[in-house]
Amino acid sequence: MIRSEIRSLISQIQPIDKEEAEQIAFAQNWIDSGAEIFRTGKPTTPDPHLVCYFLLIDPEAQKMLLVEHKKAGLWLPTGGHVEMNEHPKETVRREIVEELGCPADFVSETPIFLTIRQTIGKGDKHTDVSLWYILRGNSATPYLYDKKEFYNIRWFDPLEIPFGDSDPNMGRLLKKLKLHNK
Repeated sequence: MIRSEIRSLISQIQPIDKEEAEQIAFAQNWIDSGAEIFRTGKPTTPDPHLVCYFLLIDPEAQKMLLVEHKKAGLWLPTGGHVEMNEHPKETVRREIVEELGCPADFVSETPIFLTIRQTIGKGDKHTDVSLWYILRGNSATPYLYDKKEFYNIRWFDPLEIPFGDSDPNMGRLLKKLKLHNK
């Protein structure tokens, strides 16, 4: 059953701090409660619902790809909503083709980070339970990004990321990536 697979994925995430540990526990209890976890109505039903972020990293250039998201008004990793009964890894595979026109090259087959937060920007506010995956990318490759969803895409050196105009958890993710790679 997909719910138990998603719960298992969440259980495998090693929290970097107390905040992530609390959010992992919330997500596990949320799944165990039997509440709907997949978005059934755009943009907010149910609240919360499951999404996936996937951050492309170019290990040779030591850069990461962020997109200038139109609705959020922020520089974010690419990602999207998990469809009804879809495995999050399949969400990543589907969304990367839709958003960047390329296949997924997973660094890890499982998500490495979990966050829960209310959306920011234009539109109806809701809460996303986000599973973060890391993918390999190539900063020398031109990606055909979805211009309806993004103003622009850009490869950033981790020290150049506009943290004030990005996901509020980006700094925690970067800290976790340093620990994850040791």
